[in-house]
Formats: sequence, structure tokens, C-alpha cells
Amino acid sequence: MTLRPNPWVSVLYGVGLLAVFLGERVVGAGPERLVSSGLGSALVGLAGVWRGVRVARASGEWRVLERWLLGLFLLGGLGLTLYFLRPAEKGAVAVVLGALFPALLTTTLLPLVLVELAAAAMARAPVLQLGRVRAALYSGLGLAFALVFAFSATYVATRADVSWDLAYFRTARPGAATRLLTRQLPEPVRVTLFFPPANDVRQALEQYFRELARESGYLEVEVLDQAVARARAKELGVGENGTVVFSRGARHERLKVPLELERARTQLQRLDEDVYRRLRVVSRPRRVLYLTAGQGERGLQPQAATALEKARPGLSQLEEWLRVLNVEVRTLGMAEGLGTEVPRDASVVAVVGPERDFSPEAFAALRRYVDRGGRLWLALEPDGPGLEPLLEPLGLKLLRVPLANESRHLRMSHQLSDRGNLVTASFSSHASVATLASLGSDAAIVFAGAAALEPVPPLPKGVTLDVSVRAPAETFQDTNHDFTPNEGEPRGAWPLVVAVRKAGVSGTSPARVVVMGDSDVMTDTGPRSYGNPYLLMDTVLWLLGEEELAGVLSNEEDVPLQHTRKQDVVWFYSAVFLAPALVLGAGFLVTRRRRRRGAR
Repeated sequence: MTLRPNPWVSVLYGVGLLAVFLGERVVGAGPERLVSSGLGSALVGLAGVWRGVRVARASGEWRVLERWLLGLFLLGGLGLTLYFLRPAEKGAVAVVLGALFPALLTTTLLPLVLVELAAAAMARAPVLQLGRVRAALYSGLGLAFALVFAFSATYVATRADVSWDLAYFRTARPGAATRLLTRQLPEPVRVTLFFPPANDVRQALEQYFRELARESGYLEVEVLDQAVARARAKELGVGENGTVVFSRGARHERLKVPLELERARTQLQRLDEDVYRRLRVVSRPRRVLYLTAGQGERGLQPQAATALEKARPGLSQLEEWLRVLNVEVRTLGMAEGLGTEVPRDASVVAVVGPERDFSPEAFAALRRYVDRGGRLWLALEPDGPGLEPLLEPLGLKLLRVPLANESRHLRMSHQLSDRGNLVTASFSSHASVATLASLGSDAAIVFAGAAALEPVPPLPKGVTLDVSVRAPAETFQDTNHDFTPNEGEPRGAWPLVVAVRKAGVSGTSPARVVVMGDSDVMTDTGPRSYGNPYLLMDTVLWLLGEEELAGVLSNEEDVPLQHTRKQDVVWFYSAVFLAPALVLGAGFLVTRRRRRRGAR
């Protein structure tokens, strides 16, 4: 007897499996689970019986088709049986059955769907093309086997304790700043490497220091094995290999580097920064930077949020960068003399994001400090005090209105407020931004919530100003804080950072002051992949009078990529439209070429 294909048998089978899934995975414990799982199992069994009856009644090639479908039903039924036979306790048997039953169900359902589609296409054909059905069956089995293999390989990979690090790796080379520092060494400095022979880390370090030693005859490099040169190692306080010692006279600085290349990889990527820091320690005197406190300024640690105020990031990252320059950070409050006189050992005094005005005594102490040639660093906020007693003698004024930009901003929260995160690469040729000027747009700076600075002519006698950093020309003053340009909100290339030199009193050296219209640029939230670190480093070096040492430190560490809004738009539309268009275009060209060949 000839039977035509009946897809409702397979549909009944699939509905039964779906009911079992809902009962076991969705409904959970209770009578509902028993009803759903029991009903599903009954439907699966009924579909199997129905399929067996069709096998008995069919003949010829249609009977072969029904047998194949019955075999798939039985395979899925076996997987379902293994699921219910799994032991509740975790063990080897439970793991095996837990991995086997989904593999059997996958091997059932994919071929079943493809075979039913192939049979449905020939439902009214006088003769069943068994080859097409067989091809569909094999395709379904092959796809199922591929999925089972992929999931099995993923499972094994997550369980096996084996990994491969394919990340980019290269040992840092001497950067421009380290080369400049080496050329200006006042006295000979000896670098001693304690590493065993035939060591990969030793070879990387030797190559770095060999290249750096070419910059100055004052830098001497020697490579020793601690197990052999025990007397020299004891003299330098080294007890094992894996140590680099920087020596100048009786002063020693040590750098520990692991002997295994895999463990030393991260340190070798930022080797130039570690070497620069230790060279400064042994060749330059330690400086002190005072952070004022008592007026709500930003401190080294972040300020916790309160019911009335939001959390404020700290300056721990700035402290880390200053440590590289051999600069110690201390706090300067009323108890430390801010109300009377700035300490004599202060190389720089920094006022970062105050929320309240200083007392008249503190203002007077800071003005006297500047008059005698001090170095002052002011980083202000639009909603903070204007510090007019300090800015007026410098010929400056803070326009306490936040700035925003529609296009040149950094997307951080993906809100309209991101327009307040200005991105600029407009630098002057002043020494306080020498590194940034040399890097150009590759070292753009992010100012989050900045206000503009305005020179007030005529400038006081003995004062010279240089606007070192400006906002993009389309930046507007956001008077109503809606981050949208409105009528009456002026646009312009507003000054964001100003470097000031003021003649000293009674023959003292000229004072140096740097004023910034934003304090967030100095905090830990500043993006490292932008030029913010170079702005801070160059600023400190200029305030210390060491601007000739400004330069780039080599760093091969991977950093997360961050884009401006325009860059995000370009990448989005390229991924959504351009890449698919290229694929479709390539496919059209290949298809057209094949058709032409076929026509010939």
C-alpha cells in the first residue's frame, strides 16, 4: 500500500518533546511538572506508535522513508529515556548521561526536520526520489555531528587547565623621555643585571640597556650571574637572580624582574617606565608636591558619596605618575601651615577642584609663595569658587559656565551629558605641552565638565600668559545645562589650560603657574589611552623647571580603545552597512563571473 508523507506525526513528536522540556526546565517542581512531563512523554510514545503503524502499512520506497523516520524517533526516545534515568547524585554516570541525552536529541531533531521538508516537497510526486531524502538525512546528521563536536570541544576547553596566550607582546624600547634623562645624567650611573646565562628575560633586558647606553657615556651596564659573582651581589644587596640594580655612588635602586618570560611579560611591556623612574631617583633630588586640603579639594583617595553630594574620584593615579618623576605628594592644610606660610621644601603647590573659597590667610600665604618664585598648579571647576584673589594678579578669570560640544566629545555613559566630555588636540608650542604638541591628534585630551579661562587685559606688570590648550572651535557655553546649543550660548575655541610666568619679587626667580579649567582631567577617571597623562607629566616637569626632560615613555601594554562620538558613528555604520555591502558586492561579482563562464 502506498502512503503519502504525513508531517503531523513528526509535529506530534516535536510537541511531546517541547512539553517535556517545559515541564523539566520551565515549570519546575510540583504537580504542573508531572502533568507537563507526563503528557509530553505520552505524546512522544503515541507518535512512535503511529510511525510504527505507518511503517507496517507502507510499501516500496515510501516504506524506506518511514523506516528512516522511525529510526530517528527511536533515537530521540533513547535520549529522552537517558534523561529520566540520570541519577540525582553528581558522579561520573550523571555527567556521561547529562552530556549524552542532548547529543542524541540533537542528532534526532535536525535530520528529522530536513527529511520532512524533503518529503513534503515530493508529496504529490508519482515516484519518491529517495536520493533527495537520503541527502537531506545525511545533511542533518552531518550538521548535528558538527554541533555536538563543537559543544564537546568547548566543554573540554573550559574544563582542561590549558591556555594559550596569543596576545601581542614586545619588550618596550627606550622612550624619548628616558633617552633625554640619560643624556643629562650629572654623574656616572651603573646598571647591573643579575641573571643566569641563556635566559630569555636577560636577553630582552640586555637589548634594552645596550640601546639606552648609546645615549650617554655616563650610563654603564654590566651583566652578572648572582651564583658566580656573589661578592658583587652582596655588595649591592642582591640575594638572587632576577634583579636590576641602578647605582650612583652609595645610592642603589633595585628592580625585580621574574626569570620566566611568561611571568615577566607585563613588566617588560612597561619596562621603560620602571627604568625612567629609577634613573630619576638615583640621578635627581626628590621633590615635594603639596596638595591643599580643607576646602573640599580632591584628595589622593576618592571621596565617598553622601546624601547631598555625589562621589568624587581621587588622585591616586596622579600620585603614581608623580612617583615616576621622583616627586613625593604631601597634604597642605591649615595645620601644615597653609594659613601662615607655604613650607620651604614645596617644589609645587597644587589646588585641585576646591568646593569652597580659601580663607584670607590662606590666600595671602599662597600669594606670598608665588611672589617669591613659587610654582602653583590650579585645577578648577565650573561649580566651584573662582579663586579671584589668586587669578586676578595673574591676569586671569574663570568663566564659571560649563562647556559642551555636540561632536567632539567622548562617549562614556551614552547619554546627552557625554557632550560635556570635551576632546581636544589644540595645543600651543609652550614647553608645558611639548609632548602633546609633538604627538598632535594622537594625544587628544579629555576634559570632563570644563570651564573656560579668560585673560583680562591689560596684564599685570611682569606677567606673561600662554594659552597652551584650547577647546575645539565649535564648543559652546552650556548656560542652562541641557547639553544642547541654544540661542545666546556663544561658541569659541575657549582657553582650557593657561601657563603663566610672573616676575619674582626682590630678584627671586620668576614664578610659574598653570591654571586649568577642569580638575577631572587629573583624576583617576581620566582615560589612559588619551593624552591626559602626558598633560600632567609635562605640566609637572615645566613647573619643576625640567621641561627639557619632557618626552614620551615607551609602553607596549594593551589599552582599551575609546572613540569620540564621530568615530563611534563611523564604526557603527561601517559595521552595519559597509561590511555587508562589501560581502554582497563580492558575491555578486563572483556569481556574475560564473554565469559568464557558463554562457561561454
